[in-house]
Amino acid sequence: MRYRVLATDYDGTIAHHGAVPQQVVESLKALKASGRVLLLVTGRELDELKTVFPDHGIFDLIVAENGALLYNPATLEETKLGDPPPPAFVQALEAKGVQPLSAGRVIVATWEPHQATVLEVIKEFGLERQIIFNKGAVMILPPGINKARGLEAALERMGYSLHNVVGVGDAENDTAMLQAAECAVSVANALPALQKISDWITPADHGAGVMQLADRMREEDLQTLDPLLQRHYLPLGERYDNTPFELSPFGSSILIAGSSGGGKTTLTAAFMELLLQRGYQFCMVDPEGDYLELQGAVVIGDVNHPPAIDAIMQLLEQPQQSVIACTLALSMDEKPAFLQQLLVAIQELQQHKSRPHWLLLDEAHHLAPEVADPSSFNTLTAMRNFMAITTKPELVHKPLVERATTIIAVGEEPHKTLHSFANITGEALPDVPDTPLQKGEALVWHRPSGEPPFLVRTRVPEQVLQRHKRKYSTGDMGPDSFIFTGPENKLKLRANNLQTFVDLAQGVDDDTWMYHLKQHDYSQWIRHAVNDYTLGEQVERVETAEEDPASSRSSIAMLIQLHYTGPA
Repeated sequence: MRYRVLATDYDGTIAHHGAVPQQVVESLKALKASGRVLLLVTGRELDELKTVFPDHGIFDLIVAENGALLYNPATLEETKLGDPPPPAFVQALEAKGVQPLSAGRVIVATWEPHQATVLEVIKEFGLERQIIFNKGAVMILPPGINKARGLEAALERMGYSLHNVVGVGDAENDTAMLQAAECAVSVANALPALQKISDWITPADHGAGVMQLADRMREEDLQTLDPLLQRHYLPLGERYDNTPFELSPFGSSILIAGSSGGGKTTLTAAFMELLLQRGYQFCMVDPEGDYLELQGAVVIGDVNHPPAIDAIMQLLEQPQQSVIACTLALSMDEKPAFLQQLLVAIQELQQHKSRPHWLLLDEAHHLAPEVADPSSFNTLTAMRNFMAITTKPELVHKPLVERATTIIAVGEEPHKTLHSFANITGEALPDVPDTPLQKGEALVWHRPSGEPPFLVRTRVPEQVLQRHKRKYSTGDMGPDSFIFTGPENKLKLRANNLQTFVDLAQGVDDDTWMYHLKQHDYSQWIRHAVNDYTLGEQVERVETAEEDPASSRSSIAMLIQLHYTGPA
């Protein structure tokens, strides 16, 4: 289930002329019975709301006073999300003839055209207050308090994510809430400005429109709206016609496959970084410790200690917290059993909270091997959003491979990867080119689109993984080392890391240095072996502009030291 929470406004949305029709109440009850959570997010003061809406108890939580007050109808607990103004402030407004005027737990409210007087009194008292308008209503609130802030507080209280929320409203004070929600809906009577930022406008107005939304949520979880939510799509790279290669954050099952050194780790790191930036929660199972330095996720487990499932799940209970489970301490035979236990725990969390949003399996052939019993990973094949990374599709549990909607092939023989996948699934594969890929390239087969496989330039992570950075800086790059050969191929000076490259560059003769410089060998090595496109571009500018050996050596050495060996 993608949309677990409905957050709705009151006046002008479920209510018409201040009252909620009984059929709307019954529709909301049916939605709640489907496993959804109901949140009422209103500008009304709580006592007034209770009076005009006796059925308010159908909501799991109420965000009142335009985001300033949280109320639990089941426990009667109230939580202020801001400080109320001093009583003298309200008295001063009354003295200046501001009527009608009301004061809630935090909010002070009146109507136009009193906003000028309100501003005058705010200045007189030196208060930090903001004014929010709502179809003629004037609401005075602490800074930063709005319906989005109240919604976030309610979700934090209940352990839900904004990415599982549908927001529906009708007026300008609903703007922040709709912008925060994964899916923004306006009823037909909503103001044009609100309709403009909405993903869907209900055909009917007021409560009848909310009933249409509730029916659609129960019947198909708003799946047919997904093409309208491309603002949430995840950009994984660019096609060679310069159009973006994007995937929906929901219902996308990805298989990345190819030979070692083909760029799987770089692409996966970029994807994880993107999920963190967008606020989608993930759990990555990392058998080889490739992602331990990724910023923004908590690592459980190391080379000496296996990851504890209880600790992983305790972290995943927090909607904003992503987790990397490092299984270096587990033997090959223990890794599949660990994944099975983790999947059971994750499935239980997903049944109640629809999180984590993504499950990522690095070295998937170790975690879910092809030789496993067909029923071993039934819970895994039920996952809607997963990414499996492997060398060859045929090494991975077949039901998992068959679930993949997008296959991303990297390395020297991407056509063989796609043919292998097609053989497993029994699907006809369109013609694909029999050409190796450069690092930073991928051959993508997006099965739902029906189009033939296409080439993309893959996304590069903004943060270089520290493990790789240390390897490039002072470690051993092995076959990716740079070899100084010179114009006559007489030398074989191996620079197995960037620091050694800088040292050797100072000692090679000018002819050798300039031979590689003019061929742009340095920038190509940094781009495709070090996987640093930013540094590669900077070095290429030196290669193009510099004619002097000493000056070009110095410039390139300085760039490398700045990026890798200089102070952080």
